[in-house]
Amino acid sequence: MQPLLEVRHVSFSYHTIHGETPALSDIHFSLSQGEFAAIVGPSGCGKSTLLSLISGLLAAESGQILLRGKNVKGSNTGIGYMLQKDHLFEWRTIRRNALLGLEIQKRLTPENLRRVDDMLDSYGLGAFKNARPSQLSGGMRQRAALIRTLALEPDLLLLDEPFSALDYQTRLSVGDDIGSIIKKERQTALLVTHDLSEAISMADRVIVLSKRPARIRQIVPIVLSIPDRTPMKSRSAPEFKDYFNLIWEELNRHD
Repeated sequence: MQPLLEVRHVSFSYHTIHGETPALSDIHFSLSQGEFAAIVGPSGCGKSTLLSLISGLLAAESGQILLRGKNVKGSNTGIGYMLQKDHLFEWRTIRRNALLGLEIQKRLTPENLRRVDDMLDSYGLGAFKNARPSQLSGGMRQRAALIRTLALEPDLLLLDEPFSALDYQTRLSVGDDIGSIIKKERQTALLVTHDLSEAISMADRVIVLSKRPARIRQIVPIVLSIPDRTPMKSRSAPEFKDYFNLIWEELNRHD
């Protein structure tokens, strides 16, 4: 079966009047339908740049990026992008924020309206449909932002440190909520994070990048011996510490 996403030997450099800054070197991996992968690496190594290339916001200098076998170019409606901030509009209710993407794409059909209402109800926001963003906690706002993104039914969901603005306790709770929602919706997802525990607890595989120009040091499959895995339960798995130590050592190699 053809992978949903293929990143084939991609390299990229930033060019300024001061010269060239290599960011990524020969990045090569793929994602299958329904898979959740996480990307970790040193600060400034090019993790977010890689997401920008996959989304089509930037063009690779060499290599190919394919979504369902087709080259990713420009704005791609098959890709959903969830950022560090929720970017909810205060003058719109939570429901109207969740419908924003569908409204822009002129897809406010009865079926899509029902689907958004069902997600709001299922994921704890049904009672807050008519509230304004300022009336919700940070975690609830992130859930609303995720529903807004999932409403468009993207083939691939990109998450660029979506929990980094939250305090630690809220981050754990929201990561558990959103990770579980993504699994329940069978959404293919790629998460960028600095938090190794977050990566291990949420992902099926962790892609470890080197310092800039980033290359792939290792791809670590995450197999945990716990039933009904959720991000929070994953942290109690007996293998969790071993994966953490493995990835930590890989990140701190100096070769």
